[in-house]
Amino acid sequence: MKLLRSAWRKSANFFDPPRLKKELEELESLTLEPEFWKDQSKAQHVNQKMSRLKQSLEQYQRWCSDVSDLAVLFQVGTEENDESVAEEIEKACKRLNGEIDRLEFVKLLSGEYDDSSAIVTINAGAGGTDAQDWAEMMLRMYLRWCQTRAYKTDLIDQSPGEEAGIKSVTFKVDGPYAYGYLSCEKGVHRLVRKSPFKQGNDSRQTSFAAVEVSPIMSDIDSLVEIKDDDIEVDTMRSGGAGGQNVNKVESAVRIVHKPTGIMVKCQQERSQLQNKALALELLRSKLLAIRQAEREDELAKLKGGNVQATFGNAIRSYVLDDRLVKDVRTKCETTNVESVLDGNLDPFIESYLRYKAIRSQE
Repeated sequence: MKLLRSAWRKSANFFDPPRLKKELEELESLTLEPEFWKDQSKAQHVNQKMSRLKQSLEQYQRWCSDVSDLAVLFQVGTEENDESVAEEIEKACKRLNGEIDRLEFVKLLSGEYDDSSAIVTINAGAGGTDAQDWAEMMLRMYLRWCQTRAYKTDLIDQSPGEEAGIKSVTFKVDGPYAYGYLSCEKGVHRLVRKSPFKQGNDSRQTSFAAVEVSPIMSDIDSLVEIKDDDIEVDTMRSGGAGGQNVNKVESAVRIVHKPTGIMVKCQQERSQLQNKALALELLRSKLLAIRQAEREDELAKLKGGNVQATFGNAIRSYVLDDRLVKDVRTKCETTNVESVLDGNLDPFIESYLRYKAIRSQE
């Protein structure tokens, strides 16, 4: 019965049903306004938020029903002195507590933009060809993580390595709390292994790659204003193979933001106008991340681009020969290197969210 009461309290604390119902009612009222559907982008954002609120309330109702059923079962077992139901109740309560535990840390995603989509950029750092290969391995790792969460990903720009791997890559991630989760990965990642590119050399090679993450949402145009005089726009031929348009017309777009020096490039779309619009969206996302960082007095951490991808700045180390992946910030570690490289990042993300929550209370 103690486990049952614990599950009930945790579910109520986690969801705060009255607050969720009030927020849902306010959004539903908003959809009834005559002007609501004129801004399709904003309408889509509101609908997505309403859907998440409804899912949360439905989950809470399911848990309430489970708790009620278990309470009745406990009462019947007590009245009939049937000890066989004790094991069934304990098993169900542990399952219920486990479900709540897995969802509870979503409460830690309370940042202003945590529920937004994300733009992720991976840049190869020190380490030459090995670093470029490491950047490509990281791209695969994050794409696999996105797949496990059914997140949609779109490649925006990619620069191939000279011999292998990639110099840099930028992609967009759409899904609930994409930015909140992926922002935990921002920083320098260090790989230690025997280089497959240096034959006859058994010594370890250390390579680095840096991850930048910025938020993006439907109303970002109104949040970040970009003046025409502040940007320099260049066009070029798209890289890559295939298609009648590729490498024949200047459809790729590169934009430099003069005040900050930020450079973004997009060659995903076939149209120059589409690539320019996407590049501007990417630039706004990066500027929004900087604004957020300045407000939190953590510019060096959130901007990412100012952190050199070299030894001493790494947030996590991947030591293949020792079969160890360890997060420097939280001390979270695992010996299952293959699982991590295959996208199993949740233990590291969850441990960092809890670590960040503890630090914010200090």
